Parts: sequence; C-alpha cells; structure tokens
Amino acid sequence: MTPARNTLITAIDFEGTGAVKGWPDEPWQIGLISLRAGQIVAESAFESLLCIGERPFNRYAPGRHAERRDAMRTAPTLPALWPALASRLEGVALAAHNAATETRYLSNAFPLHPPAIVLDTLKIARLVYPGLRDYSLEALLVQLRLNDRVHMLAPDREPHDALYDAIGSAALLEHIFALPGWCDAPLATFIQAQTRRRA
Repeated sequence: MTPARNTLITAIDFEGTGAVKGWPDEPWQIGLISLRAGQIVAESAFESLLCIGERPFNRYAPGRHAERRDAMRTAPTLPALWPALASRLEGVALAAHNAATETRYLSNAFPLHPPAIVLDTLKIARLVYPGLRDYSLEALLVQLRLNDRVHMLAPDREPHDALYDAIGSAALLEHIFALPGWCDAPLATFIQAQTRRRA
C-alpha cells in the first residue's frame, strides 16, 4: 500500500468567534498549508481574515481578534474564498487538530463540497504517543520540540493564530511521518486511528 506520507494533504485551521446568545459560532480567520511527500511546502501557506459583520465575540474566544476587528470588516466571507480554496480542499486529504471544528465550519460554508478524507492530528497523536498529559496542539509542539520548525515557517505568529496552528498541525504530521514504524504506514492506518478509544 502507498504510504500516507505520499498523499497530498492540506493542513487547515480556523479561529472562531465562539457562541454568543443569539449568534452561532463562526470562523473569523483561516490558515492552511500543504504537505507533499511527507514534507511541508512552505510556499503553499495561505491565510485570510474573514468578514463576520458586527456580531459579538464570546468573551473567552482566543486569538488576537479584538485588534483585527476593523480589518475583518473588509475581509471576504468564507464562501467567497471558494475559488481560491477549491484546489486545496476539494478531493484533497485534510488535516486539523481536533478536526470536528474545521469540518463543521467547512460543511456550513461549502455544503456541496464535503471533505474527502480528514486526518485529526489530535487523535493520531494520542495513538502515536499514548500516556501524555496534554494533547493540545500547543503542548504537543513543545513536548515534541517542534516549536522551532513552526516559528521558522510562521515568524511573529503565536498559538491561536490560524496560520500558526495550521502549520503546527502540519509539523506534527511531518514529524509522525518520519518516525520508524509510521513512515511507511498507509493512509488507512491513520484513518483507523481516529476511531480508536482514547488511550
């Protein structure tokens, strides 16, 4: 079988507003980057703020949204970005950390274009590294010493920035694809990992 690392993958992250009474949770920022042959393709990085109108943010929503509010007013909506995103999303394996959020946002924005394959790096990390105390993306990047790799690709960024987190998810997959016993694992192995119970 073809190793999963030979699959073209788009790592994606959204930052969301959080739910507020009378308002659904919506994405206000998108970031993505590609992996080809198991390696991050630095020049494939893409990011955009998203227009969300004048809706309020949940007070606990992370990220630097307050200082970017003016820029969001003139940003495109997520559906309007489809021409720029189509080749990166349609028929391509996607990866995200705790991917349910990303798939929900994508399904809401592009109901006629469901993701073909979604790799959840949270669930995969739990299988590859059982017994860790913290599987948040930020903690995994520290524990696996991937921070330098992410900061090199996303200078001046920080966790809860969509591009930073997309690159973080990609760096985690890049790392796992290079591990003995995982470098030749087929895509099905990673998909099945997502259905296993938490360690």
